[in-house]
Amino acid sequence: MTDVARTENPLDLSLSDDELDAYRDHITTFITETVEAAGADEAIIALSGGIDSTLTAHLAVEALGPDTVYGLVLPSEVNREGNMSDAERVASDLLGIEYEVVEIEPLVEAVVGAVPEAMTADDPDRYRTAVGNLRARLRAVLNYFAANNRGGVVLGTGNKSEALAGYYTKYGDGAVDCLPIAPLYKQQVRQLARHVGVPEDLAAKTASAELWADQTDEEELGLDYDTLDSILALHVDGPLSTAATARHLAVEESLVERVRGLYERSAHKREFPPGPDPLF
Repeated sequence: MTDVARTENPLDLSLSDDELDAYRDHITTFITETVEAAGADEAIIALSGGIDSTLTAHLAVEALGPDTVYGLVLPSEVNREGNMSDAERVASDLLGIEYEVVEIEPLVEAVVGAVPEAMTADDPDRYRTAVGNLRARLRAVLNYFAANNRGGVVLGTGNKSEALAGYYTKYGDGAVDCLPIAPLYKQQVRQLARHVGVPEDLAAKTASAELWADQTDEEELGLDYDTLDSILALHVDGPLSTAATARHLAVEESLVERVRGLYERSAHKREFPPGPDPLF
């Protein structure tokens, strides 16, 4: 098991009730205006059972109504059964939206079985990562297949912490039409979820992208979300130096530098693919 670094003095990024209400209105208005501007009939959202998709779905239903939100539950063999049950619970019991369950492992197996052997990595860690990212990208394909067929807009579920750290799959869960909760750090996602009435067991749930078996976000990142949020807010998104951030949080400077490295190495995910400058 990977060691997870934690600060004993995380930055308090919590929002006041007035700020939570303002974000609630801001995000629901954004969703409504995005769907209307696209001339779309509904919003499409992939539900994982995690807090990000659960909050996004709640806000989408608040903005558009349950009849205008369509959910996809897209399990694979590495998903925890409880997460998929939670995803269906969110769709059916909590929100009352139409949804479908599509098993993606047959699609994963079809792609892996169809590629030449030369495309398969000898390194088991690289292979695991490649197949994990394939799962994320196949989910994106299914989201857009549904969106094209139903005249929908694909709502992403990424938050600010994941965006700045590059903790998402390029052209996978990053392949969406909009990101309603993009302004919120993970701490704030959980707080807003509680504010809008998401049950506590979902709001407090351990985060996992579930790209492979037994994966959790914090073990893969090597630090917990409160620590990540604090370093991002103070150093990457804020004015403090590496040394000042480390002192404030009582962590090693190497941890701050590692988070800075995650941000810098993932810049390509936050930009359009590069091309050469025009000659004329």
